[in-house]
Amino acid sequence: MPFQIGNAADEGEARRGWLLGHFAEPDSALHSTDVEVKWAHHLAGERREAVSSRSAARTLSILVRGRFVLEFSGREVVLAREGDYALWDGAEPHAWRCEEDSLIVTVRWPSVP
Repeated sequence: MPFQIGNAADEGEARRGWLLGHFAEPDSALHSTDVEVKWAHHLAGERREAVSSRSAARTLSILVRGRFVLEFSGREVVLAREGDYALWDGAEPHAWRCEEDSLIVTVRWPSVP
């Protein structure tokens, strides 16, 4: 595997924050079919409705700072304290909204197109 350094925000900018995974160039150290990593800075008021499910992948989102709400089938999960997280099966559709400027690290596995 090649050695690589960089900035997560810069590297993921073209892919909505997704840094590491199957979508990275094959010769990059950021290419992986085992796992995906996302570094995402969201501004207060941002939201995403009806995110489709990915039945082959599990997802873990961890709040670094801010206040972020995940919505699962009518249930809201509030990430408010640094380190709060949600872990869900890929078959679970979700939406989200950002209540305060937030930084979220998300890990998804496996990394599949």
